[in-house]
Amino acid sequence: MLKKMSMALAASVFVFGAAVSVAQAQEVEEIKFLIPGGAGGGWDGTARGTGEALTKSGIVGSASYENMSGGGGGKAIAHIIETKDHDTLMVNSTPIVIRSLQKVFPQSFRDLTPIAGVIGDYGAIVVGKNSDISDLGGLVAAYKANPKKVAIGGGSVAGGMDHLIAALVMKNAGENPTDVKYIPYDAGGKAMAGLLSGEISALTTGFGEALELARQGEVKVLCVTSLTRPDASPDTPTCDEAGSTGTDFVNWRGFFAAPGLPEDKKAAYVAAFEKMYATPEWIAVRDRNGWVEIFNPGEDFTNFLQQQEEEVGGLMKELGFL
Repeated sequence: MLKKMSMALAASVFVFGAAVSVAQAQEVEEIKFLIPGGAGGGWDGTARGTGEALTKSGIVGSASYENMSGGGGGKAIAHIIETKDHDTLMVNSTPIVIRSLQKVFPQSFRDLTPIAGVIGDYGAIVVGKNSDISDLGGLVAAYKANPKKVAIGGGSVAGGMDHLIAALVMKNAGENPTDVKYIPYDAGGKAMAGLLSGEISALTTGFGEALELARQGEVKVLCVTSLTRPDASPDTPTCDEAGSTGTDFVNWRGFFAAPGLPEDKKAAYVAAFEKMYATPEWIAVRDRNGWVEIFNPGEDFTNFLQQQEEEVGGLMKELGFL
């Protein structure tokens, strides 16, 4: 009997110790993730994947998710500002900068509390597998000879992110960015069909998607819009080293809280994301989705957003979109 009681006591101590360990690891009790788009999109996947890693690792006690489409993301932004719920984090990405500049909605990131940029996807320029163009220099040479014959497609509207990346690459290669013949598509599959049919000469897309298409043998990746070669594909040149000097563009995804968030709450959110990166739960989610880590916490995130706004705004003005 005594032995059984000792075993039971030891078991209870073990369970208690485990509970204490989890409690010590927990930074935030609850996060309500607000998603400005529908289920299955990039914002949705980012919020749910991040929430999965945070809760399974014990860093966050519980997570819930609310999809709120409308107004190009403006409906969700207005909602978090109005409710001032300090347990809510809204996921967003580069379009919050672009769309606020375009006045799609009246607010900007300045009306929120930036918490952290968490992941990113660099852009890439690709050509079809049978294209005569083999590198960025070849594409730039063809563009220089006759820009009207070099159509570049993308999955966003004219003046959107894919268009801006194409213009930025050409500008930094010494060419006139306003001459870019941009063809918008409303879906990645349609853009890919346009590339393979010869309707467009090149395609601007996310590097993660470009890498997958390259692995399938469908495209050749000319360059990636980072200043260092990606670990996932060290043979892929950066646009900078391929002749588009200084090109550095990332479609970040990160999280924002309501305005007026107390500093201790903000610090807890930042600490939660920072601790998340070291967990096996996060590594599993990250690798499953092919995400690149770009941790920009607190004021670093705000400074990053201000710099991107200035660069993107300048390019949009040059292209006549502002």
